[in-house]
Amino acid sequence: MAITFSDLHPESGLKSLNDFLTGKSYISGDKLTKDDIKVYAAVLKNPGDSFPNVSQWYNCVSSHLASSFPGKAVGVSLGGKADPAQSAEAKSPAADDDDDDLDLFGDETEEDKKAAEEREAAKKSAKKKESGKSSVLMDVKPWDDETDMKKLEEAVRSVEMPGLLWGASKLVAVGYGIKKLQIMLTIVDDLVSVDTLIEEHLTVEPRNEYIQSCDIVAFNKI
Repeated sequence: MAITFSDLHPESGLKSLNDFLTGKSYISGDKLTKDDIKVYAAVLKNPGDSFPNVSQWYNCVSSHLASSFPGKAVGVSLGGKADPAQSAEAKSPAADDDDDDLDLFGDETEEDKKAAEEREAAKKSAKKKESGKSSVLMDVKPWDDETDMKKLEEAVRSVEMPGLLWGASKLVAVGYGIKKLQIMLTIVDDLVSVDTLIEEHLTVEPRNEYIQSCDIVAFNKI
């Protein structure tokens, strides 16, 4: 069944998309599809913390597209009223075709059709259990009192992966002029391992220039 969204430009449209993406990494299925590309083109920009699910999904799609589309995109508008100048430039004989005709990757191949059929069959045979989420409170410790804590936090937040959402943070005094970063994060349990996050992302180069170690203070299922 096709998924329909209203105009995604106003906050009401972004809210409906944010609600839809709760517990999901992609628009349909568990991998990037043409559905993600089409909706991505309709979202003007990353909405930020106001709509965390949309923001996380937007960053995920952006990272997938970055290597495949190195050129600068001019943008695609779906749903709302487009800028008159842009509409004039983009007008073509196919402009009145159904939105379903929008295909950024060419004609659907036999492999695409087969994959779609397999996904539908899997949905009908068994209802997939939605992945749980966890709220984590983490301490991130610097090397010494001379460590730039602003750069340390930037290094932490630069880690991006599907199912990971960074939250609020604060600096907590440890002693001898040293402070640690205490930061909240929300993870999708099936997608993110906290141990892997720490051992393979936070405490390795280049982030270990600022980060000495990380400790889990609290771990709660949502």
